[in-house]
Amino acid sequence: MTAEDNFKTLCDLATNLVGLPKGSLSIKNRKIKYQVPRAVVSMIARLEDNTHREVIAKVLERNRTSINHYERTHSANYSSFPYYRDTFNKIYNAYVDIKESKKTFIDMYHLKDHLRRKGVKNSKNHQNTIRITSGKFGTDIKVSYRDFYKQLEICKLALQNYQHEIEVI
Repeated sequence: MTAEDNFKTLCDLATNLVGLPKGSLSIKNRKIKYQVPRAVVSMIARLEDNTHREVIAKVLERNRTSINHYERTHSANYSSFPYYRDTFNKIYNAYVDIKESKKTFIDMYHLKDHLRRKGVKNSKNHQNTIRITSGKFGTDIKVSYRDFYKQLEICKLALQNYQHEIEVI
């Protein structure tokens, strides 16, 4: 998954846990019921996945300086604001549990073999490359423009229960 997909998944998890409608974190509203989960998911993404501020800002429909503000005020909010602390702990623990439940590959052979068995193929006349990283191991899948979307979807489905990153080169 890309960093943006991971962050969207985290946002969906957060809205589900705090009882907000899906996609409501990007609403232009400063009510505390929206503001606190927005700050919490931003911090979790920065701490756990090292997600770039611009990716977070794009998904939340904010600017990058808002994310800087969330980072700067996190320790003060966590230590003195019980609602923030409780929300952070609830979302963080759920996210870490989900993340730890996903598998990783023990070596590159198993990664390539798994992808091959699921139907991922290299193209002879390739124009794009899909780089897949799982744990310490990674591989490049060479694809043509014609098969790009199909191969990308196959990769996503094949690796949905595994820790992975997909990058298009």
